[in-house]
Amino acid sequence: MEILQSYNLSTIHWIAISFAGFLLGLSKAGIKGIGIIIVIILAFVFGEKASTGILLPMLIIADILAVFYYNRHTQWIYIKKLMPSMVVGVLVGVWIGNDISAIIFKKMMAVIIIVSVLLMFYTENKKSADIPKNKLFSLVAGFFAGFTTMIGNLAGPIANIYFLATRLPKNEFIGTVAWLFFIINIFKLPFHFFVWKTITRETIYLNSILIPVLLLGFFIGVSVIKLISNVNYRRFILLVTALGGIIMLIK
Repeated sequence: MEILQSYNLSTIHWIAISFAGFLLGLSKAGIKGIGIIIVIILAFVFGEKASTGILLPMLIIADILAVFYYNRHTQWIYIKKLMPSMVVGVLVGVWIGNDISAIIFKKMMAVIIIVSVLLMFYTENKKSADIPKNKLFSLVAGFFAGFTTMIGNLAGPIANIYFLATRLPKNEFIGTVAWLFFIINIFKLPFHFFVWKTITRETIYLNSILIPVLLLGFFIGVSVIKLISNVNYRRFILLVTALGGIIMLIK
């Protein structure tokens, strides 16, 4: 553990980041609405910008699991629609995120979290048919998904809103999102290594320690995904997430 001494992690920190790894497994198994909580936990422990590099390799590992498990359900037409504007969004996120201060980065993440939660609340109370499905919507959704995934791995709510409009069945939704973010997360790797320098030997070692809880979360998530449909549960998650975003904003 000497390699991680620079992080000065307490027992509470280890419990928190292990829980985040477990939640990540659940999230990639298809239990939506908890991804922002993972971002908030890691941001509080490691700092906003540093946490993005710690989370990215874990996301890729979880993406691989989801791709293998849900691959047969993937709808490639939606990936082709979103990918070009997502790439542009990532590049804009790299440029902006590289030149701003840590304080502004934190505020930006907090605002994205709060807006994302509000959008998710909105879509919870609207029929998917009310959400536009034209080409412009795909371009805008792709750009902001790319931008927010680079700034803080926070593209989940935007992707959820887009795929509500497609009316994809649950498994097709999960499989398509798995491939979409696997590709874009691989694209993001070089920027975290060579531009932001948020992925290091220490972060990769930390990732390796958290793999078991990630795997546990994924396989539990796969087993119980059909049972997770309680609207009140989703609203509780959204409320907690919104509170976390507010705390991050004023911290």
